[in-house]
Amino acid sequence: MESSDGTEEPPLPLALSRFQVSEEFGFLLPDPLTELPAPYSPWMDLARELPQLITGHQLRSRVHQMPQLSTQHLQGREELHLAHLVLSFITMGYVWQEGEEGTVQVLPRNLAVPYWEVSQALGLPPILSHADFVLANWRRKDPNGPLEIENLDTIITLPGGESLRGFILVTLLVEKAAVPGIKAIVQALGATLQRDEESLHRALQELAGAIGAMSQALRRMHDYVDPEVFYSVIRIFLSGWKDNPAMPHGLIYEGVSPEPLAFSGGSAAQSSVLHAFDELLGICHRHDTAAFLHRMRDYMPPAHRAFVQELRAAVSVRQCVLAAGDARLRAAFNRCVCALTDFRSQHIAIVTKYIAIAATKARARRAEPSASAGPSAGKPPTALEAKGTGGSQIFSFLKSIRDSTREGLISA
Repeated sequence: MESSDGTEEPPLPLALSRFQVSEEFGFLLPDPLTELPAPYSPWMDLARELPQLITGHQLRSRVHQMPQLSTQHLQGREELHLAHLVLSFITMGYVWQEGEEGTVQVLPRNLAVPYWEVSQALGLPPILSHADFVLANWRRKDPNGPLEIENLDTIITLPGGESLRGFILVTLLVEKAAVPGIKAIVQALGATLQRDEESLHRALQELAGAIGAMSQALRRMHDYVDPEVFYSVIRIFLSGWKDNPAMPHGLIYEGVSPEPLAFSGGSAAQSSVLHAFDELLGICHRHDTAAFLHRMRDYMPPAHRAFVQELRAAVSVRQCVLAAGDARLRAAFNRCVCALTDFRSQHIAIVTKYIAIAATKARARRAEPSASAGPSAGKPPTALEAKGTGGSQIFSFLKSIRDSTREGLISA
């Protein structure tokens, strides 16, 4: 802390740029590239046709014909992120092309080796994660237009049509809504270090407002995503090969490892935003839940993971509020905790609609004598009916997180 005679300056709060966090876009990759250099056209050509190739059962044969490209011509973080996005989507399509009963055991060398190299360069795992699916997978239709859903599109897609586009872009808008809250983290830490209760109060108000805006953005999922399409078509392509009965032994990355490797699928738990808010507010999750959340940090870009870790080690805002004994400050802190609890309740409601109710309907359809396939795809998956795509027991996990968030309230 600063000394009263001013001889020691207060420590500076976190600089977002040091952690590849943008003042304008938060954890989103700012204006991602949409084209790779010419040598990588075989990847881009495949990626652009993925929905048709997968539904036409042609992707695997096309991948087998693909040349093995060197990754040495990829330069800079943006090119690496686009390459990782493209190779992630191709990999998920390759593995799940024939549904959960037609999985493969080996990812071929011409895909596995460059995918591994790009993953190593970025510090990301070689599987589709939130960092690819959402953070790096967006473009503006009008480059000068606003960051609103009508002016946004994905760069790479999979089967699922408008519902997949909606799922990705609504999640992106939740990330965008968090940006004032991410900046409020820095303000709150600075105010805590300087014992500036007025600035801390303002920062907490800003944080509560941002979490409320995230909830508002999340509600748009109902407008843009069809539950049946999400459950029957989209969800399997987000599934991984760890804790998944459909792929109990993992996946061999040919030319990388003779032993199968196991990685979790994409999960909202891989978003750095809620981890950051939890750390700032001192939310303590139960042991098994916390263990899964910490494992999900391995799926974040390393700089974002470091940001969350830095918050974990930072001065405690909660202790500062408790020590201040100020009812106004305590109320502002509790508004943040309530807003985060509400957000998590809303997430549970969405998971109920898009997974639990959709799974019940899918089971009922399977039981009908004239059982038909789900929309534009094969049979709805059954392996993860009670689990999230990351491999967690989804309802007990989400309710545990919501309840331990609520327990973070400071009583009068």
